[in-house]
Amino acid sequence: MDTQTNVQQEESTQMISVGCQRLHVGIHRGDGIRTPLLLMPGIGSGLEMFQPFVDALDPSIEVIRFDIPGTGASPTPVSPYSIVSLTCMVGRMLDQLGYREVDVLGFSWGGSLAQQFALQFPRRCRHLILGSTGTGVTMVPGQLSAMLQLLTPWSANGEPFFLKELVPTQEAEPEVRRAFLRSISPLNQLGYVYQLLAAVSWTSFPWLWSLRQPTLILAGDDDPIVPMTNARILHAGISHSRLYVYHGGHMGVLTNARELARVSEQFLLS
Repeated sequence: MDTQTNVQQEESTQMISVGCQRLHVGIHRGDGIRTPLLLMPGIGSGLEMFQPFVDALDPSIEVIRFDIPGTGASPTPVSPYSIVSLTCMVGRMLDQLGYREVDVLGFSWGGSLAQQFALQFPRRCRHLILGSTGTGVTMVPGQLSAMLQLLTPWSANGEPFFLKELVPTQEAEPEVRRAFLRSISPLNQLGYVYQLLAAVSWTSFPWLWSLRQPTLILAGDDDPIVPMTNARILHAGISHSRLYVYHGGHMGVLTNARELARVSEQFLLS
């Protein structure tokens, strides 16, 4: 039986209540020795977005995933939230699941949440990995066409049409594109708006220097959403950081899953 089959067999999902919010959580059980890895997904994406990356990881690593409120199977909250309040919710989620310390990987929008978690819970965040992300509202914007599509990501029939900006056809294998479509379809429009509102009211730029966790920054050399300059800003601002540049676009955790899983594993062992 191959590694991927083992990973899928050991994966479990559950719904938990954190205050008045229900959260859909997925856990791949590891060996109980290594520090668990908490994954934070991009805008509009459910926990399935990380499946190719999780499949490529060493199965001994325990992996925690969850659907942001208003995405995947997590219900949409009754009112918008901030990155700060959502980070508090993540802390309570970990309490309920019994995790004291985790490594954290935040991708794109989830990179904002990951930075905030490292700031609010410095003793609970051992290592930090930031993929295809920046400092929030102060980040250097990407290509105008890509940014406009992210602001209005659905067509008249409600289907997401920004796939070509995030996962260009020439980069993606068919299974990669299918995994991404599963993670965002059906796209919860209100939940997506809530994530946009949280993003435009948050920045890490004033306190980036205060992060003390060893940090790995992953950036694509042809990212139309988050240009390379943002990774360099993060690298310059976080004192204990290293920068890894892969050949590709925004969705490296999908299109370069094996490569980035290997680099992340090596970093987490350091």
